[in-house]
Amino acid sequence: MAYGHHSAQTLACSNLYPMIALHMAPTEPEQLLSILHLEDSLADHRLAVTVLRRSDMVFTVQHADCLESFKRLLTGTHVDVILADYRLPGFTALDAWQITVEQHNHPPFILLSGAIGEAAAVDAMRLGIADYVLKDDMTRLTHVIRRACEVHQTRLLREQTARDLAASQKRLAELTQHLQTSIENERAAIAREIHDDIGGALTAIRFDLAWLDRHTTQTDVREHAQAATSMLQHAIGASQRIMMNLRPHILDQGMVAAVQWLAEDFERRTGVPTQVRTSSQTIEVPNAVQLVAYRTAQEALTNISKYANSSQVRIDLSDSEGVLTLEVSDNGQGLEPAALDKPKAFGLKGLQERALTVNGWLDISGSPGHGTSVILSVPLGSVASATGETQ
Repeated sequence: MAYGHHSAQTLACSNLYPMIALHMAPTEPEQLLSILHLEDSLADHRLAVTVLRRSDMVFTVQHADCLESFKRLLTGTHVDVILADYRLPGFTALDAWQITVEQHNHPPFILLSGAIGEAAAVDAMRLGIADYVLKDDMTRLTHVIRRACEVHQTRLLREQTARDLAASQKRLAELTQHLQTSIENERAAIAREIHDDIGGALTAIRFDLAWLDRHTTQTDVREHAQAATSMLQHAIGASQRIMMNLRPHILDQGMVAAVQWLAEDFERRTGVPTQVRTSSQTIEVPNAVQLVAYRTAQEALTNISKYANSSQVRIDLSDSEGVLTLEVSDNGQGLEPAALDKPKAFGLKGLQERALTVNGWLDISGSPGHGTSVILSVPLGSVASATGETQ
């Protein structure tokens, strides 16, 4: 349909006419907008085009007057914005809206109607329709179109940013998991070296000193042998603690046993009463989760011994409702919120990264004078996808 030196495309249920860009020479370059107009009245369609031509908007317009042609144009051509009458023969704009929302990154949808009340328009907008303009007052039409397109572009950018962020977080989690796995493998290798080489040598020396103590008749030699044996026992104990820290073989006995051992060792070394409460005597979780929970409890107890000045510690371990929860809390001097940003909090930040490798998270809370609580939560159903393990 010609408009001076411009023309528009009309796609009715039976005919398809050529599409030509409609524009007034803009004062500044503006992006070409492709408009799809769903309207059964050709006169109303021409009126809308005339109103748009009076602006500096650069656009093309396609016209559909039934659902079939609307869907064909929407799915088969590029559309930046949709204008739709509310009541059309046999259907309403809400039927067209349902077709629109099925499209990926669908364009903004604007009601351009004279047969809709304000309440119905508001209800339509609650469904996700961008805006509405009354046919008898189309002075707002250009502004509404531009604003709807701006909001749409902002939403697309926000969604793309969220996808990019999620992808970056996934890559970071994969890198962290690889790093933690490499560290644990290296620790296990060092622990084996200590056990096989240093441990074996220390044991041999202990036997030799015991033989010397039994067979010597010289008092000073026996005293030196006994002193050396005492120092040797200390060295053997230290090497065993190092091996335990490098590779916690106590985990072979299960999660509950490992946590109880940590608590007993902590209480023995610090003298601070430590209570362990578990939801059951055996908690079966994948190896990766066991290790993350063990390291979390280990680091939390280390921090308590260094900084908390507490008189009581409690460890709660539960696998209720498909979520492994480990909480280590104390009644010490507490934690300033800003303390997590200090260099000494690096260990806790490392635990947060560890938790991510098994799709878990770490919560750290506390206040000065009221103790600190470290809570690890791991949804067990998501562990297989994160680590490839099964329970």
